[in-house]
Amino acid sequence: MYESLKVVGLSHDSSPISIRESVAFSENESRNFLDRMREILGVEEALILSTCNRTEIYYTSDLDLSNAILNLLKTEKKIVDDGIDSYFWNKEKLPALRHLFRVALGLEAKVLGDIQISNQVKKAYQCSADQHLSGPFFHRLMHTIFYANKRVVQETVFRDGAASVSYACVGLVQQFIQNFSDPKILVLGLGEIGRDVADNMEEMNASITLSNRNALTTQTLAKQYGYEVLPFEELLKNIAKFDVIISSVQVPKPIIMKDHIHEQLLSQKLFVDLAVPRSMDSELDTIDGIILYNVDQIEEQTSGIIERRRAAITEVELILDETIGELKNWSLEMEVSPTIKKLKKALEEIRKEEIARYVGKITEVEQDLIDKVTKRIVQKVIKLPVLQLKAACKRGEAETLVELLNDLFNLEKDELTPKK
Repeated sequence: MYESLKVVGLSHDSSPISIRESVAFSENESRNFLDRMREILGVEEALILSTCNRTEIYYTSDLDLSNAILNLLKTEKKIVDDGIDSYFWNKEKLPALRHLFRVALGLEAKVLGDIQISNQVKKAYQCSADQHLSGPFFHRLMHTIFYANKRVVQETVFRDGAASVSYACVGLVQQFIQNFSDPKILVLGLGEIGRDVADNMEEMNASITLSNRNALTTQTLAKQYGYEVLPFEELLKNIAKFDVIISSVQVPKPIIMKDHIHEQLLSQKLFVDLAVPRSMDSELDTIDGIILYNVDQIEEQTSGIIERRRAAITEVELILDETIGELKNWSLEMEVSPTIKKLKKALEEIRKEEIARYVGKITEVEQDLIDKVTKRIVQKVIKLPVLQLKAACKRGEAETLVELLNDLFNLEKDELTPKK
């Protein structure tokens, strides 16, 4: 099963933020694109992982659909620049499987071991399941990844310490406001990253205000932390009141533009854009007094804990190899499962045919006894071939044994018999 897994995507190590934001998916866009993949490309299992650092589309197919998926993506995103193809890469089979594990465990994160990726993978899986594009393989695959993640947390120091994007952002803000007497901070957007920022600021000596398109979410979190609230629609006319504005709001184009800022500023202001696509005009930092950071620059701020995490990479990779090995064995066993079912069916038919010869010649008590005895005989007869098949899977020799069983018991007879 894993041999049909493929992925096409791009990430922070192969593309700048300007490219990544052009192909980023919101949750609704992911659902719609998954539906289009099923309708147009006939894909039966697929998952889209879209974060500030990557957009990766996983699917199962015997065919390489990477070009078709890219063309569909460009159509959906209305991208006319063909040069974008050069930023994408594709993997299949074991390399695709290993890549997904590495991403989900945080080994490929820009901030090594970033815990946010775990939740992002879970959301991507939930979206796939909601669109009925997670079948037996994807269900097993994702739960194996979650199990590996749990082992990494419990058995290594890879996730110890706080080195997430939100934590790095708060550290930068703390450093910026240290000389302010009464700093005023606005947290704009309260998705996963925005909530983490708000949570990490709870002990900060500053006046903190929250703003979000969902007023109920804003009110709930503001009450929880004792923060102020700014209605989302009043954002632009209140920008000047804040010394720091942190945005993770998901919008197709920037909502804070250079024209919204007065050129003459009496003091410095810090703007931090954690969103992809970007929610702040990249020209903001051309204004005197404005300091602008985007998500790539923020991620560069994390360094203290990273060295400890690097030291744990070998342990994480051992866990990765073990769990991938278990998944491969399961996948191979699933491939021979139809043969096992056919063998059980063939032996059961023989058993029933023989018992049927004695109907009317023996008592009901004798018939029940014969039924029980013959069932046990069949179970013992089939046990060894099943064990041998599973062992052959691990050796990569299952195909030969499947052919032998098919010939010995004529297991393909049902498929070869034309339907009337």
